[in-house]
Amino acid sequence: MVTSHFDDTSRSGEERPDYDLVLRNALLRGGGAPVDIGIVKGRIACVGLQHGETGAEVEDLGGRLLLPGFVDTHIHLDKACLICRCLDAGGGLKGAIAAVSRLKRDFTVEDVYARGARVIEKAITAGTMHMRTHVEVDPRAGLRSFEAMKRLKRDYAFALDLSICVFPQEGLTNDPGTLELLEEALSDGADLLGGCPYTDTNPSAQMEALFAMAVAHNVDLDFHLDFDLDPSWSHLEEICRRTEKAGWQGRVAVGHATKLAVMDEAAFERHVALLSSCGVAVTALPSTDLYLSGRDAGRRAMRGVAPVHVMAARGITCSVATNNVLNPFTPYGDASLLRMANLYANILQIGPEGFAACLDLVTTSAARLMGIADYGLLPGNRADLVVLDADEETEAFGGLATPLMGFKAGRRSFVRPAAKIVRPTRI
Repeated sequence: MVTSHFDDTSRSGEERPDYDLVLRNALLRGGGAPVDIGIVKGRIACVGLQHGETGAEVEDLGGRLLLPGFVDTHIHLDKACLICRCLDAGGGLKGAIAAVSRLKRDFTVEDVYARGARVIEKAITAGTMHMRTHVEVDPRAGLRSFEAMKRLKRDYAFALDLSICVFPQEGLTNDPGTLELLEEALSDGADLLGGCPYTDTNPSAQMEALFAMAVAHNVDLDFHLDFDLDPSWSHLEEICRRTEKAGWQGRVAVGHATKLAVMDEAAFERHVALLSSCGVAVTALPSTDLYLSGRDAGRRAMRGVAPVHVMAARGITCSVATNNVLNPFTPYGDASLLRMANLYANILQIGPEGFAACLDLVTTSAARLMGIADYGLLPGNRADLVVLDADEETEAFGGLATPLMGFKAGRRSFVRPAAKIVRPTRI
């Protein structure tokens, strides 16, 4: 690694560097020879530098794989790292909701901030640079968790763009006071609005209220939806219908949608066509969906993860995301999106020919879902980049290559030295 610094005040008469930062010998997706990348004022200025061009700072990547930073479209920072507080929550969805409902009455801003920070820091060092966190807002949690998210968004902006999605986990029409709290949060900086119709006594009324609120505040919507393995009914059609009616195409996403995993071909094709025509995005949450789905079937439980790579191939915007970390909804996790996409590929029995498409689900397609316009390794885009300890894309994905270094807006945001084998020395 070669690092140099040019000081214009002390080196008058010498030429200024062409770039603020130059990344030498970066391997890009798709293969080919390594290239040099020039960065100016936090943005990519050139991919493939001319001979002799240099930067105020130079980092030699040694032919390692360079990717745009990972994008986590669905995570719950407010209830992360709770597992040691509710060991007796049981293994089902209802038990997990009830356990967190009890705990969040005593959440403080400081407590939520500390647990959220633990996960954010894990995510940053795993290469994540954009994140959408869902935050429970209701009379039990009040706005305390939301307040913690605002602080986290500010304090970690140097390494991660955090988008805050407020939503009613335990219902809306059946939970007086929740609507007013959501309105207050949207007026106080929340970025978008979420929903969870399957926990409401009147799912349609919840959807109607949330669409009206989203239109009034001009924000996107992201629903928890169809989270079971019973294909005989679904809320997807109503979401699509309301999306079209509101003119909110391209601004609505649904997470889980595990019913899509068990529909027959005719029903699946009908829903895919509907999602495509209405511009509704879909996020699979493999870890949680595996852990909570199909428990009534015991050892014969079905996989229960929406086949989003199939839908992405049909033109639907899709992603794979983390969801929960170390809580009763998912009692494990390390906030690594590369690991989550790899898990998804394992579950859906995707071979090497599909690894690139799976990587898209935590990079380019996920960025499109979140509306990140200046994403990717192209001139003019933000230099939000992660270096993996690999020299080939397929093996990087299949072998879970270690993230070694990150650059957020062209500034180093984390570094992790590559592991080395220490052989015994002869005495």
